Amino acid sequence: MHYVLLGIAMYAMDIVFTTNFATSLEAAFIGHLSWRWIFWNGAVLTPVMMVLIYFGIPWQPLPQPKEGQPKPSWRGFFHFSVGMALLYTALDQGQRLYWWHSGIFVGLVVSGLFLVGMTVIRRVRMPNPLVNLKFLLSRNTLLLGVVLIFFRFVMLTTVVVIPSYLGSVKGYLPLQIGPVLLWVGLPQVICGLLAMYLLRYIDARLILTFGFTLVAIACLLNARLSSAWSGANFGFSQMIMAVGLAFAFNAMVGAIILEVVNSGALKRPIDVLTFAGYFQTVRLFGGEAGAAFLGHFIATREQFHSNILGLGVQLGDPSTYQRLLGLGAGVKSRSPGLSDAAGRAGEILGLQIRQQAFTLAITDSFMLIAFSVVCCLVVIACMAPVPTQY
Repeated sequence: MHYVLLGIAMYAMDIVFTTNFATSLEAAFIGHLSWRWIFWNGAVLTPVMMVLIYFGIPWQPLPQPKEGQPKPSWRGFFHFSVGMALLYTALDQGQRLYWWHSGIFVGLVVSGLFLVGMTVIRRVRMPNPLVNLKFLLSRNTLLLGVVLIFFRFVMLTTVVVIPSYLGSVKGYLPLQIGPVLLWVGLPQVICGLLAMYLLRYIDARLILTFGFTLVAIACLLNARLSSAWSGANFGFSQMIMAVGLAFAFNAMVGAIILEVVNSGALKRPIDVLTFAGYFQTVRLFGGEAGAAFLGHFIATREQFHSNILGLGVQLGDPSTYQRLLGLGAGVKSRSPGLSDAAGRAGEILGLQIRQQAFTLAITDSFMLIAFSVVCCLVVIACMAPVPTQY
């Protein structure tokens, strides 16, 4: 327990920093090597990870069921894993496949739900000695899972929303987007250690509230963006976002560790296995669900704003005519004739409408994430006190 806080700080810095550093790393691969190195990166690092796991985790024999207890059902674990993988794939490809209009998407969802449902039925009829679902029926355990989902959704601000705006509206290359996102990763070192120090003396719920409040403020600052913003305009809000994420994530992981300690699960391997499996499932599946929802939200809002803006752009309207006339004059010198200049002016006007519609959709995304933070604060307020035992 003497080194738990340091371990939490290192884990939190690793998760948040590498998530934002990944964009810069991918840009370096594409710009200097090849996009294939995005995948070779995992192939190279995996053997290193295996060595670290081998020497970092001591070998222990698997727990054996006592007399009268059922044996572990690996078939059930296999069915559940395949079912969740199918649902994960459906969420990941749903926007590209156009959701329920695609037979592939429907097949993935139906087959995934079938396998998960069969696993649940098998679990009810044949209890598994490696899973204790009753242990999860704790208020703080369930609410911390919800907080983890909200946190994964909030992280999409720097992983999806800002890169989408800089790439689509401003035409930034990946190498130019990376430095903007690094502002979130670098302050983690200082703020993460500070959050761990405060966890010794302050209830984790208060630190969680402080961190998420800063995240909401950063999102509201970003919600004022216009198509004139560049990467430099995100500097101040990114600093606030970095501090907020550092406090929120460290406090959340600290609260999860305290929950397993306070519940006495460290003395019961089955409860530790169940606890770890629950939070890893929530982390992976909740994050993918949030990414799928946000991608669909941005596309839908862009279409909405494009329709609304298009209503004000009508042929014969004086303002539209003046706009087309100005754009046509600008491209006249680089066009073969007046008709070609007029056609190019119409194309440019369409692109400008699309640019403004996408900018408004990104603004709505920042407001959506700020609203989700408010909902998360309500969840945190419903949590029971977290006794500090570090």
